[in-house]
Amino acid sequence: MEIKEKLGAVEAILFASGEPIEIYRLSQASGIDVGTLPSMIKLLNDRYDDCGSGICIKKLDSSYQMCTREEYAPQIRAALETKRSTPLSNAAMEALTIIAYNQPVSKGFVENVRGIDSSSVINNLVEKGLVEEAGRLDVPGKPIVYRTTAVFLRSFGLSSVTELPPLPGKGEITELDPEQEIPFVEDTDIPQT
Repeated sequence: MEIKEKLGAVEAILFASGEPIEIYRLSQASGIDVGTLPSMIKLLNDRYDDCGSGICIKKLDSSYQMCTREEYAPQIRAALETKRSTPLSNAAMEALTIIAYNQPVSKGFVENVRGIDSSSVINNLVEKGLVEEAGRLDVPGKPIVYRTTAVFLRSFGLSSVTELPPLPGKGEITELDPEQEIPFVEDTDIPQT
């Protein structure tokens, strides 16, 4: 393997991981000697510096991790907050309704009711702080179950899930408001129970 391929392999592994990777594991995965890896990381960081890249590779004890540069933290924070405060889609409102009225429920339950894969929708609801993991079912595979949070209650003006309006009867139609904005709430604002 030539140097460009080796650099590409190290970069790809660090990027895909998203977490710190022990140098021995990085060596094993890339096929590059442990003693050579620090100089490879330096070459990659020099490349990033030369082109003014917003990323760098940091050494954390005996691990390496691809990170964003600290000077871009305000822009990253603004982008992530914008993402978190966007209105819920109809699919998200549907999944949130299923969870709220049937909690705790697994992704499989939500998917069964909706009739479509709901993993990304539920992950988005978790990211927004509207639902959280509530343990695991005691069945094969032990799937995670989800429930609503205090952020959900606060966002919808409820003090308890018992205040949820009754579900419409057979044949009734309920309009969802896809433009409803769910505010971003810092973790420190969530009451500890």
